[in-house]
Amino acid sequence: MKFKCNIALTEREGHIAIKGQDGCQRSDGSNCFIKSNVPTTPGDMTERGCTYAGCRGVVGGPVKDVIQLTHGPIGCAFFSWGYRPHLAETDFHMKYTFVSDMNESNIVFGGEKKLLQCIVEAAQEFPEAKGVFVYNTCSTALIGDDGKDVAKQATEIIGKPVVFFECEGFRGVSQSAGHHVGNETIFKELVGSVEPEGDFSNSINIIGDYNIKNDIRTFEPLFEAMGLQIIARFTGNVSVDDLKIMHKAQLNVVHCQRSATYIAEMMRDKYGTPFIDVTLWGIKHMSKALRDTAAFFGLEDRAEEVIAAELAKIKPKIDYYRERFAGKTAFVYQGGPRSWHWIELLREIGIEVMYAATTFGHEDDYQKIFSQISDGALVVDNPNVPEIEEILRECKPDLFISGNKEKYVAYKLGVPFVNGHTYDTGPYAGFSGMVNFARDIDKALHAPIWGLLSQQGRPVPSSLSAAGD
Repeated sequence: MKFKCNIALTEREGHIAIKGQDGCQRSDGSNCFIKSNVPTTPGDMTERGCTYAGCRGVVGGPVKDVIQLTHGPIGCAFFSWGYRPHLAETDFHMKYTFVSDMNESNIVFGGEKKLLQCIVEAAQEFPEAKGVFVYNTCSTALIGDDGKDVAKQATEIIGKPVVFFECEGFRGVSQSAGHHVGNETIFKELVGSVEPEGDFSNSINIIGDYNIKNDIRTFEPLFEAMGLQIIARFTGNVSVDDLKIMHKAQLNVVHCQRSATYIAEMMRDKYGTPFIDVTLWGIKHMSKALRDTAAFFGLEDRAEEVIAAELAKIKPKIDYYRERFAGKTAFVYQGGPRSWHWIELLREIGIEVMYAATTFGHEDDYQKIFSQISDGALVVDNPNVPEIEEILRECKPDLFISGNKEKYVAYKLGVPFVNGHTYDTGPYAGFSGMVNFARDIDKALHAPIWGLLSQQGRPVPSSLSAAGD
């Protein structure tokens, strides 16, 4: 498929492909796999975030009991405040935002003294915080502030860990680089810094879940019902103390394989901790996650009991929604893995994903998409708004699942929409979350407003047009 909006931006053709009988068929006619994880073409109005966004917003931000401090201009801190609902037992990490508030004078003369003062003042004002996470930005990196040295000084002064993330926005091609920085920094600075005593023989870490709208409540009780202890979540609802001892787990269960496989690989290499890749959405994948985890500990019988009990609860509801959704198609556009995590889930409720896109997916993400979608499906890497609008107008999917940025485009075009990024309701993970997901899809698909829009919204009624004149 060639987009009309890309006439002056032919470089985009390599990022667009159709699933054919032989796999990926790129729009530019080459035999290569779809392009991904490369710099954005100048002139392309990308929706990508920066490295700071990936580190602060995704990996570090959910840690619930540290002061989250941005070293940079106030605008960077505003971006990071209150955007993602990664809930926890406390709202300290979401209620407050801290920033060194770099101004012109600081840029000229340097911001290290100001940063140190900010850390000390914040620690004195909030003594309950167990540490400080400091995130670097473009401006403070360009003037050469040595934030790492300031963090060392601050650690000695306040007596708590001060962790400095070298996540300035211009690094990498998207927010994906920030995930890597976040993983590596937490691993080097915190993991293994405490050696607790106790029995950890049946313990796991849940890696790569950020507890959006309490997702963990849908699946953590299932692992615990099999007799497993969860030491740490990386990083939804996690304490800095949990991160320090997460190396004691016997197995890492990796959910988001784009943002968090890095720390699982580092723990494997240093501590010998094995990891398994799982998907915690949908019946097939959630069941497999429990079975694979149970097999590692020899708990297979217990896993089957847990799965049977959960399926008995949700099956009548899923059957109901599958009947209502039969024959529907969806366009799924997410940051990375959810675009392939949800293909099977949606198929289980009767919806076929015929259009899939990611903001920062890598080649392995697209391989997983192409392995699951049907022939003829359209796949787009890092789409811009004109491309999204063209898909919605020309291809006419019955449902669009995306994030906050795309919500209003869908509404204006009269396309049923579900917020899969931060959830308007949720949670959507696990077995019970799947029912919530189906409920919200049902509300979107069958809302009366779409009928009104198609009948009266476009074109503008002549009476209103005349009144406007």
